[in-house]
This record gives sequence, structure tokens and C-alpha cells, in this order.
Amino acid sequence: MGEAAEGRFYDTVPLFDAFEGVADEANYRPLPDGWVLAVADIVNSTGAIADGRYKTVNMAGASVISALMNVLEEKTMPFVFGGDGALAALPASMADRAHGALAAVRTWVAEELGLELRAALVPVSDIRAHGLDMRVARFKTSDEVSYAMFAGGGASWAEAAMKAGRYHVDAAPAGSRPDLTGLSCRWNPIQSRHGTIASIIAVPGPKGNGPEFQQLIADVVALADEEDRHGHPVPVLGPDPRFSFVGIDAEARAAAPKEKRLGARVWITLQTLVLFVCLKMGWNLGTFDTTRYRRDLADNTDFRKFDDGLKMTVDISAARLERIEARLQRAMAEGVCHYGLHQQDSALMTCIVPTPMSRDHMHFVDGASGGYAVAASKLKATLARIGSAEKDAGGAA
Repeated sequence: MGEAAEGRFYDTVPLFDAFEGVADEANYRPLPDGWVLAVADIVNSTGAIADGRYKTVNMAGASVISALMNVLEEKTMPFVFGGDGALAALPASMADRAHGALAAVRTWVAEELGLELRAALVPVSDIRAHGLDMRVARFKTSDEVSYAMFAGGGASWAEAAMKAGRYHVDAAPAGSRPDLTGLSCRWNPIQSRHGTIASIIAVPGPKGNGPEFQQLIADVVALADEEDRHGHPVPVLGPDPRFSFVGIDAEARAAAPKEKRLGARVWITLQTLVLFVCLKMGWNLGTFDTTRYRRDLADNTDFRKFDDGLKMTVDISAARLERIEARLQRAMAEGVCHYGLHQQDSALMTCIVPTPMSRDHMHFVDGASGGYAVAASKLKATLARIGSAEKDAGGAA
């Protein structure tokens, strides 16, 4: 299969537009054996979050997606944003270019953001050799944008392999820079309107490989759907227009090296000022339709996803969140799932916007005070306690 044909595989995966379809195996297609997974995450992201650097952590995670999309020239590349990292699937024929992009991102994240990014390229065939699978579905979040959903256990295995030092991608030489065209982080935190921003991760437990886990996902999604706009954390017309100087600085670091950064910062600030004035006043600028852009901004957001488990960042009332957690606790007691949940007052949005004139801009949402990373750390702590208890029980026996 040639590179062009390989690259078109994802386009043949059928779209579904009701989110509960993430639990339906019929929506998924197996990735070709010749594909690889590009996996990356921030080392000690919880420490960076404790230092108040979650916007920077999100920027680092999104930079992986931006760099891969730009170097591969693949707007429809299947990927998932995880808050402090990302995963993307691509044909093996693109692996060398992906390797170069990941290496450059590692260097850029270290030099410009002061964080350590680890990265790996994992063959799908190796995942299957270990008895797992890598299947992908396409959730249509709007008329212009769809997001990949992954199932089969392969994504989790690939992440664990990366953290164990396998399939390692070394950093590029000092001064190397990835192409991060379109990556932006201009929005201030988005305050909850219903009570709390909840970041939820639910993964299969020891008895979660059948219809019980699918039913759990359907139940949790249905409970969140009872909230206005399914718990969408972004208002229907997007966030309130405000300057984010932290975001402008991060975008300038993505756009230009240090010696050219002043000009980049001035240009980004000017762009931001013009855009936000148009948004605030409701003015159109040539073919730029302010109302349509604001609606697209909300519609194109990835606040719900499936990546070997359910991930949601929702704006929800305390009573409804209590019902969701009760359902998760019951499923965990039955061995159907394990979960992590983190509450905060606001959400953060990181974006990939090739140009405001196009409507396929993508927006990644996470909790503003730890989000998925803290939820994942709570999940990890739960699994550690269970493992310790089982070990003690085994020793006592």
C-alpha cells in the first residue's frame, strides 16, 4: 500500500455524531498493521501543575499534535489530546518525518517551556503481538471537525511501553524547533456556569471487557447529557473575549526563536487585539464572520473523548456530578471500571487554528487546575492501593 493510500485509511472510517456511539464496537475499525503510534507526555506533569503551570503543560501536549500535523501535512490525522500529552496514529511510511517532529518538540519543550517531554513511536504490529488491538472511530463534533476515538487496549499499552523506556525518541540537537504553525493559547480560563468543571477518566476494570463497561459509558454519558448542552464547558458563543498575556507569550515562543521573538510577540498581540475587538463588538472583518467563528469555536471543541476509556471535561451541577460518581463507584465495586475524577472552578482551552478564515479550527479543553493529569494521578493512586491490598491478601494466604 502506498503512502497516499495508507494516509487515506482514516478517511474511510465512518463518522458517528451521537457521543454514546463511543461504546459501540461497530463504529471502530482496526488500524492497519503497518501503522505506528506517536506517543508523548510530560514527565512529572503533576509537579508542574502544583507550580501553577497547567496552561504551559497543555501547550506542550498540544504542540505534539501541531508539529505532527504540520510536518505530515495531514489535517485529518487521527489523534487524541490528553492534557499533558498526546497520541497520534500514522502510516509507517510517515514514521521518519514523525520521528523528526517528535525529536524537535522534545527540544522545544525543554528549552522554551522548561518541561521534560518523553516520546516514542510504537508499531501497531507490536501491540497486536501482545494480544491487544488498536481500533479507531471518528466522532463528528461539528460539520467541520471530527475527532478520533481509540479502543482495544493498544493506546494504554503504548503509553506504558514509552514510560518503560521502549521505542524511545531522543531529543533533537539544541536549538531545534518544530513547525508549530497554528498553535495558540490565547484564551483565559473559562469559568463554570453550572457549579464545577469536572475532569473524569474511567477505564475498564478486571470485569470491564464486555457489555458491562459499555453500559457504564452509556450511563455516564446519559447523566452528563441531562446538563445543559451535555455539560459542554464552553459557552455556545465561545469564551468571553479577554487578553491572555500568558497565552500570547506561549504562542510567541511557538512562533519564533528568541532573536526574532519581539516581532512575533507584537504581531500576535496585534492579531489578538483585532480578533478580540471584533468578537467583543460583534464586528465582521471582510469575510470573517464573528458570530459564525464564535459558534464554530464552541462546536469544534473536544470536551468528550474515548481513549481506551472515557475522558470528559464537563461543566456540571454538584447534584448531577454526585450521581455520576455514584454510578462510577458502583461499577468499580463490581470490578467493571476504575476511575479518577478532579473538580475545579474553570476550564482551559488550547487551539490549533490554521487561519480564522477557515472553519476547521480545533480546540482542546481541559480542567484549569489539573484536569486530566490530576484525574489520572488519582486513578493511578487507586490502582496502586488495589494492587497493594491484593498483594497483602496474597501474602496473608
